[in-house]
Amino acid sequence: MNYAGWPRPLLVVDVEGNGANPPDLVEVALLPVEDGRVHPDRARQWLIHPPVPIPGHIIRIHGITNEMTFTSPRWPAVAEEVGAALEGAWIVAHNAGVEYGVLTRHLPDWQPAGVIDTLRLAKAALPGHKGFGLDALLTHTSIPLDGVAGTRHRATYDAHATGLLLLHLAQHYNTWQEIAAVAVPPGMPGRLQHEENTLW
Repeated sequence: MNYAGWPRPLLVVDVEGNGANPPDLVEVALLPVEDGRVHPDRARQWLIHPPVPIPGHIIRIHGITNEMTFTSPRWPAVAEEVGAALEGAWIVAHNAGVEYGVLTRHLPDWQPAGVIDTLRLAKAALPGHKGFGLDALLTHTSIPLDGVAGTRHRATYDAHATGLLLLHLAQHYNTWQEIAAVAVPPGMPGRLQHEENTLW
């Protein structure tokens, strides 16, 4: 794989919410991918005080308690900083419609340069495999997670793991264009437009 053709900035994104409908953000993490490597040392992470409390069944999933977010800033105080960090970037996420939907709702003036969904990428790269959740794919691919700091379902951990999954699945393709052709969801930025042959 030639990483020279990959876009920059390329950010793996993960968000955690409070279970509201639509969800309010309680955590956002961004990890850059450059030159075929995930760079957790340059991760950005924000813990956010949501407008309504996090219910117990959601706390049991990601482990973020109301006490943990009590002294954190509310979204308006960090929105500009998060938006600036995302400016001009391609984003990567597992089941990316969630991250794309939440972030575009919270940042109405922002649009990513493109969106890569590692769920779609896995379905294209691993035909016949059953189970495309992040945990199932990490187990199936035997990606080493010893160097991933934190715990599952926290945003920085999940973004790091998703970045490693992206790099693993990318080995099935020769170019970024091939990855984008199968991994950008319909209707999202970065989707290649195929011209149809027309008889005149």
